[in-house]
Amino acid sequence: MAKLVSNVYGDALFELAVETGKVEDFLKEADGVKDVVKNNDGFSQMMNHPKINKEEKLQIIDQVFKGRVSDEMVGLLRMLEEKDHTKDIVAVLDYFVEKVYEYKKIGRATVSTPLELTDKQKSDVEKRLLETTEYESFVMTYKVDPELIGGMVIRIKDRVVDSSIKTQISKLSHELSNIQLKVGECAP
Repeated sequence: MAKLVSNVYGDALFELAVETGKVEDFLKEADGVKDVVKNNDGFSQMMNHPKINKEEKLQIIDQVFKGRVSDEMVGLLRMLEEKDHTKDIVAVLDYFVEKVYEYKKIGRATVSTPLELTDKQKSDVEKRLLETTEYESFVMTYKVDPELIGGMVIRIKDRVVDSSIKTQISKLSHELSNIQLKVGECAP
């Protein structure tokens, strides 16, 4: 259900952003609202508290966001509360952000390596990704994972390119364990 909610409201916000020419503005606002919701336990507790009625929750949304984000964004947040989907705010905004990134041909990649990459290596990885994908730019996240031993793992959406030594060793080990010698085939 949450996926359907995020798609419906995220698509509506995206269409409005494109129609009004406010894609960049809404993108910044979406990140700001997500930050407030994720990092402010008090806000989440109030919005999910069963003893605070819907009208009071709508007032909280107005107090927290009105004048800080566009009327359209406040309207979306109010609508989510009115339809009892406040718990889906982050999912809706995450979906919207993904739509904007696709629209602007911006990819997001997570690169895991056993050691910290140099700036030159990071630049080379990004350049290679730009050459091999349809994206015009990337938002890159780099992680260090010593268990990889060597190589790297690159994740873009649901695609994974795993050239790590750890995975290669694991595959080789699996292949070796599947080799069965038939009795009598080996000469003494």
